[in-house]
Amino acid sequence: MPVIIPRTLPAFDVLAQERVFVMDENRATTQDIRPLKLLILNLMPKKIETEIQLLRVLSNTPLQIYIDWLCTKSYTSKNTTEDHLANFYKTFDEIKDKKYDGMIITGAPVETLPFEDVDYWQELTEIFDFTEHNVHSTFFICWAFQAALYYFYGIDKKGLVQKLFGVFEQKISHYTPLVQGFDDCFYVPHSRHSTNDPKAIKQCDDLTIIAESPKTGVSLCIDETRGFIFASGHSEYEQHTLGDEYKRDQLRGDDIALPQGYFPDNDPNNQALVRWRAHATLLFSNWLNYYVYQSTPFDIDSI
Repeated sequence: MPVIIPRTLPAFDVLAQERVFVMDENRATTQDIRPLKLLILNLMPKKIETEIQLLRVLSNTPLQIYIDWLCTKSYTSKNTTEDHLANFYKTFDEIKDKKYDGMIITGAPVETLPFEDVDYWQELTEIFDFTEHNVHSTFFICWAFQAALYYFYGIDKKGLVQKLFGVFEQKISHYTPLVQGFDDCFYVPHSRHSTNDPKAIKQCDDLTIIAESPKTGVSLCIDETRGFIFASGHSEYEQHTLGDEYKRDQLRGDDIALPQGYFPDNDPNNQALVRWRAHATLLFSNWLNYYVYQSTPFDIDSI
């Protein structure tokens, strides 16, 4: 939330230039405030686990937030009960005429498939179109990052010889309010079988790369005009998530390496070291503050 100080106080200009959220008394007394409305399209197989992860990183703010959960109609999850979906989720037909301040579209374990071969691709493209006119700012995570780059900008993904798996250091290349308060380097969990060519993203005039690394490629980028945020990793992951994926892949007989930078001394008997939680919380708080709350209209129907 903002610090309310006189506009004439010398610290005001200094803090504003540093993108610290300050507000003068005139704006504070005339500001219209209402709860934010978010929509989350949960494409992950373990939906309850993803719900908990996202709610944790979204809750570290004094803002009031209402959340609608969205699932696909063209594909039914095999890992979540029908009762849970019926009680807590909506389909696109139920919300397609509504407006939302923000939306999150999660990753999905389908990155080895061509986009058009994904069961719910046609439905997803309709939801993508919906974000441009009915959502103020949309946050795309992992596979949704790749799918949105493909659909909106024609940037295709490419398969990896070996799964990108672990916790990787990222370096900020362009400062925006999204990374306000970040250190120059930070860590993000990644778990995927495909990636995007950073050169293709750099050549797209609509996209600005915010953070990247040689191992993961682009980690964060943004389309300021559309209000799109793209994150190729899983900052929302919890301490045990990559470890659970490693054990799952082992039991399936997959040729899976240890997640990099995750287990101390590369020993899976050691408890994973969490190095990403603080920046994960800050990332989602900054998105809610600077890209949703600060700029969404008071009259939500005018989005």
